[in-house]
Amino acid sequence: MTLRGRLTAAFLVVVLGPVLLGALFVASTVAAVDRSRSTERLAVAASTVRTSVDALCQQLRATADAVALTADPAVAAAQLVGRGLAAAVLITDVSGQVTYVSPGAPSTPWQDCAGSTEGTNGSSDPGSTGPVRALAAQVDLHDRAGTRLGTVTAAQLVDPAFVARLAAVTGVAVTLLDSGTSTARVTHTTESRDVRDAVLAAAVGVRGEQVTETNEGRYVRRLGPTDAQPLPLVLSVPSKRPPGLHATLVGVVVLAGLLAVLTAWRLARVTTRPLAELAGAVDRVAQGDLTARVPVRSRDELGRLAAAFNRMTRETGSYVAALTSNRDQLRGHLAVLGDTLASTHDLQRILRVILRSAIGATGARAGAVLLVETGGVLVAQCTEGLDGRWPAEAADGSQTLRVPVGVGVVGEVAATGEPQRGRAEPTEAPTGEPRCRTYVAVPFAAPPGGATATLGGPSGPVDEAGAAAALGVLALYDRLGADEFDDDDLATLRTFAGHAAVAVDNVRVHEEAQRLSLTDPLTGLWNYRYLRESIRREVERASRFGRMLSVLALDLDRFKDVNDTYGHAAGDTVLAEFARRVRGEIREVDLAFRQGGEEFVLLLPETDARGAAIVAERLGAAVRDTPIAVEAYTGPVLVTVSVGIAVFPDHGSTGREVLEAADDALYAAKAAGRDTYRVAEVRSDLPTREIPVLACAVSPPDGLPRAGQPVQASREPGGPARSDPAVGVPESALAGPAHARPDSADDTPDSATGAARAGPDAARPGPGGGASSGPHPPRQSRGR
Repeated sequence: MTLRGRLTAAFLVVVLGPVLLGALFVASTVAAVDRSRSTERLAVAASTVRTSVDALCQQLRATADAVALTADPAVAAAQLVGRGLAAAVLITDVSGQVTYVSPGAPSTPWQDCAGSTEGTNGSSDPGSTGPVRALAAQVDLHDRAGTRLGTVTAAQLVDPAFVARLAAVTGVAVTLLDSGTSTARVTHTTESRDVRDAVLAAAVGVRGEQVTETNEGRYVRRLGPTDAQPLPLVLSVPSKRPPGLHATLVGVVVLAGLLAVLTAWRLARVTTRPLAELAGAVDRVAQGDLTARVPVRSRDELGRLAAAFNRMTRETGSYVAALTSNRDQLRGHLAVLGDTLASTHDLQRILRVILRSAIGATGARAGAVLLVETGGVLVAQCTEGLDGRWPAEAADGSQTLRVPVGVGVVGEVAATGEPQRGRAEPTEAPTGEPRCRTYVAVPFAAPPGGATATLGGPSGPVDEAGAAAALGVLALYDRLGADEFDDDDLATLRTFAGHAAVAVDNVRVHEEAQRLSLTDPLTGLWNYRYLRESIRREVERASRFGRMLSVLALDLDRFKDVNDTYGHAAGDTVLAEFARRVRGEIREVDLAFRQGGEEFVLLLPETDARGAAIVAERLGAAVRDTPIAVEAYTGPVLVTVSVGIAVFPDHGSTGREVLEAADDALYAAKAAGRDTYRVAEVRSDLPTREIPVLACAVSPPDGLPRAGQPVQASREPGGPARSDPAVGVPESALAGPAHARPDSADDTPDSATGAARAGPDAARPGPGGGASSGPHPPRQSRGR
């Protein structure tokens, strides 16, 4: 046999053998797995049926015992039947005569839970025929002396609804057989008409509780009658075996055979390729090309001949290696430099070092490093030597290099992921790139398995069309000497592009890690670590500019009951939804934190106690008025929130003191009945000073600290209230203890009226001034 014949035969054996074995294995495994899973489903369904029937029998026994223990069994039987504990109650005397039977009692026979059947006279008749009409439990009736007076039988109707309930509980099709005949007949069933006869035929031939399969692809199991389950039932489930499996496997085998034949023919055809390649390489060497090589594809005679030819040309061209040794050394040094630069997080400096090193290694005159940003646009992060190279219509000297992905040279490189080099044609339309004669551009992407992928972030930016897979592009322009960039320059630029990819990936991972260290993963709010830093910063800012800072401590009321009642997964859902509502009720300049568990903190810059009270009322209404829907539960979860309010500098001179004051106010709100807010008591030991902020509206005399000069409200007869400033006297000195609701008896109609819990509109200011009630006022606003 020739070499071509041997290769073809071996290939067919190696390929078709495993394909055939795999097809047989798949067919047998699918059938075995399908039967095993169906058997397990039927076993679980049988256990569920036994449990359900046993529970019903226990209920019927309890009903019969209750009737037997009462002084007037007939009245008790009527009451229990009216409550739905049994469909009928039958009372007989010692002679078997019926003394009482519930109106509308099911017809006989009744199947006793102990396994026997009964007539309407209460006598057991194991030989009774006909379908079972009811399931019954019988107890003896005794007088106070213990003398047997008769029996009490409680029955529950066995009808199609009963069988349907069993099917719904078990998740399989259920059939009730007529056990009173020699041949099994269907009494009630949930099977469809097209498979009912096949299931019944399969059930007749089943012994015990074995599982059998019908021709229509259904698995059948008989259940009962036994002592634990007196009803003769048949359970069935459909097969989950994919339709047309065998035809598919046959098609796969045939297709694999065809592909194997075509591949073997192709393999035999290219067997003589090494001889043609060797002849071509000899011709190239004869013309002076010492880089010619012959691929060594085997260890036979042709392989040894190719290896000898390659060794000869390699020794002949050894002198060329000396000319390129300096460049190789430079590449090695740059690789070490790149590893060092990749360990820092200053992205601009890293990219600039990489760009300058690449320009020096390739002899380029200019270059740029561009990164893909949102919207699929390449934006230059650093450039070198691009002055005077912009198109005439963009020669303003201040333009940033921005190229859409897929447009121009660098855009196409980013879109395709393939490097490009060549000479630019002067007739080409400008694409926003700098003018040049020669160019080389290499894409760089996040390294496979990099840290970004480990943290769950994207491996690289992707534009709206999903086409860009690169992080950016490293582009060089106009090589010295007017020569084009060669393959060596392209390989060198690939090295620098790899370092740039590692640097960008490390910087983005560092930024993502910083964000995750300050964020609560469940709610998306800032965590306690960032709270400590933020409250210190905001207190310093408020102190420096003479502004107020309100701190709100929030706590979900009785949150432990939510976890105990609905589970911790539902509690997590409640916390996440509460955080979402908090974000919707505050401004962009406000900060929301999760302090731990169900405790949250809000920082409201340039907000006085009145504005904080409005926010507290709005948050309470947002949580109280709309229950939180939780998956896997039919009804929503009702939660409320208690809020404690403290204001810097009225309630503390440091961030810790203000936070503690807000926490004390929160405890006061809890003690006041929850679902409300309280303002912290003004500390008498704190130095007070007036904050020079103009008052924009008349504040109700509710004792809440306000920003600006204090005002006194007066009302003329028949006219509106007007304010008179009390010069030089802080408002905190005029007001009593700060609470969430006014307690003064002289409140005007415009002030908040008393209630144990302030309503959503209790502290809302009038139009034209006061605290802002909007969730996102302009950033230049002077407070709430």
